[in-house]
Amino acid sequence: MASAILMLSFLVVDPISKKERKDALKLLKDTEQGVKDQVKGLTEAQLKFKPGPDRWSIEECVKHIAKSEEMLWQMMDSVMKGAATPDKRSEIKLTDEQLIQRIEDRSTKVKTMEKLKPENIPLKNTEEALASFTKDREKLIEYVKSTESDLRNHTVAFPFGTIDSYQMILFIAAHSNRHTQQIMEVKADPNYPK
Repeated sequence: MASAILMLSFLVVDPISKKERKDALKLLKDTEQGVKDQVKGLTEAQLKFKPGPDRWSIEECVKHIAKSEEMLWQMMDSVMKGAATPDKRSEIKLTDEQLIQRIEDRSTKVKTMEKLKPENIPLKNTEEALASFTKDREKLIEYVKSTESDLRNHTVAFPFGTIDSYQMILFIAAHSNRHTQQIMEVKADPNYPK
């Protein structure tokens, strides 16, 4: 009996593959660094410059990234605390790669919800927003490094379709990259302060 239990203890299966874990960690770290690299050394004028009245400044992009990171992490955490939904796996239509491409694609404009609009985010400035983003990203990276949870069988429904919790991690990373691209667009504006 003891030998059977001992043998079974070695049969514990990783809920996500080593490759999936490695890929998610790389995407999370790369996209975090991407945000930081784009705002490093910018002046107040550069951070607050808006290419148009209906466009966001770099500071507003960073505030949105930070608040979204917090909200999406809370959503995923809540889903993971609930029951697994393997019966919903058939509703997932996007591969991991397709999901990342879709979220990062800036050719399709998306309106954000009211509470994620920069003017509704209580973060005071870029520095505070970056600190919030870094704190939440570090939590997520630590979670991905150590989780043994069944990420693939906990699903989340979004307006664009159902994804699993592993894809939710990819979504969070891709979302920050989407707005890093937006920051680069602001910097490319001919009126951007030099």
